[in-house]
Amino acid sequence: MSLSDNHIDLEMVRRYSPILYMDRLEPFQPIRVGVTVFESDAPSPSFNRKIRFDPAKIKTVIEYAIYWDYDIQHIYDLEHVWIYVDHEGSIASCEVSFHGRYFLGLLRDRSNISDQDQRVKLFVQPGKHAMSPLEEVFHLLPNVSSCCLEEAGNEGLLEPDLFRGEYKHGEEIDKLSEEHLRTFCFQPSFDYSPHNWASDVFVTWNELRMEIPVRMNSLLASLR
Repeated sequence: MSLSDNHIDLEMVRRYSPILYMDRLEPFQPIRVGVTVFESDAPSPSFNRKIRFDPAKIKTVIEYAIYWDYDIQHIYDLEHVWIYVDHEGSIASCEVSFHGRYFLGLLRDRSNISDQDQRVKLFVQPGKHAMSPLEEVFHLLPNVSSCCLEEAGNEGLLEPDLFRGEYKHGEEIDKLSEEHLRTFCFQPSFDYSPHNWASDVFVTWNELRMEIPVRMNSLLASLR
């Protein structure tokens, strides 16, 4: 297994990076993407799962841990896309995070593979950033609009076990986080356009792991 601790093949990472279709009125953009490359079965360093695959069929799995400072309901958001690449260099499968779980991200007929550059096309839930190859899935969520309106900020500050004790300090921070997030309330348009990845967005997971607490502490200090 290669965890790409110290460097990543940027050409490969960009070649297989997912095309994210985001709501036209989405207030938040991805900040950074922490990349891990798997060449054999191993636990994900940033998601509660083990990456497993048949090496006779799959050469590499690329994990994209996509970080936002904000989810419309809580500060801190980390979402994931896993791209399975076969020995011919084609995308054999894809998985995506969806509210703490993960779903298949490649349709059976492969119709969400871009004709132009053979990348996976995925829809991003407005405000919440869960992902799906089918936009209609979001409309099965009863609060797909209300979470961006009257429910905005109601989860305060999220500090997962991965970062326990590193930035969530003080009893008042959840209330401050809620008040701040409510300034971003919006009615989703459900009209989507492809996100353009910034030139410096892809880093190793280790680099992103170190950056997140620094960003969080700086952001939370500004709220106080």
